[in-house]
Amino acid sequence: MNQEIRLFGAVAVRPAVLALISQFEAETGHRVGVKFELNPAVKRQIEAGEPFDVVITNPNLVKDLTDLGKVEAESQVAFGRIAMGMAAKAGSRPLDIGSVEAFEHVLKSAGSIAYAADGTSGAYFSGLLERLGIADQVKSKLVGIPGGQTALAVARGKAELGVVPVTSILAAAPEVMLVGRFPAELQSYIDFAIGISADPRDTEAARRLSEFLISADVDSTLAAMGVDRH
Repeated sequence: MNQEIRLFGAVAVRPAVLALISQFEAETGHRVGVKFELNPAVKRQIEAGEPFDVVITNPNLVKDLTDLGKVEAESQVAFGRIAMGMAAKAGSRPLDIGSVEAFEHVLKSAGSIAYAADGTSGAYFSGLLERLGIADQVKSKLVGIPGGQTALAVARGKAELGVVPVTSILAAAPEVMLVGRFPAELQSYIDFAIGISADPRDTEAARRLSEFLISADVDSTLAAMGVDRH
């Protein structure tokens, strides 16, 4: 019997990857076990010895893990990128965030705003507030959410709005709706790459999973889940 392929990925890619796993398993006969954490935690846990066969996280972190001997040299390939978006509870009144001015107005008018306290998207959002010069006005409204649960926090009423990668918002439907993507001038795409473990259980199986995840055959599924193959 084939050993399970251990896939360790970032929370932001979770909805998209889960939508593909059953297809891969049906086509290949391989079983895939998955684990997801925020990007910094993925790197920390692998550094600490977390076993994995395939990893999906930020390209710079895959490179760092390669330099540490955790990821096979030259196995890194681009997976895609995910845009930042704003979430609101389903049924909320429509909001306009199509321009920088409208985006700022919505943030300043909101009662509370959830963001990923320890994630890549949260770090970008915090820096963006400083760049826009509205950090002091918005600071008291911010609700830091751990563990990639930002969109669900909006669904549960813990915050009026949430700023998080689009994949997480789409995955939280129908309880949550996508207000919109950040305006083009403020948009930050979070890039993701795939790497293969330097010590996989089954090298060929790990390679097959990596090749499947970057194949053109799954582009439409990924696009529907919010992953852009740029």
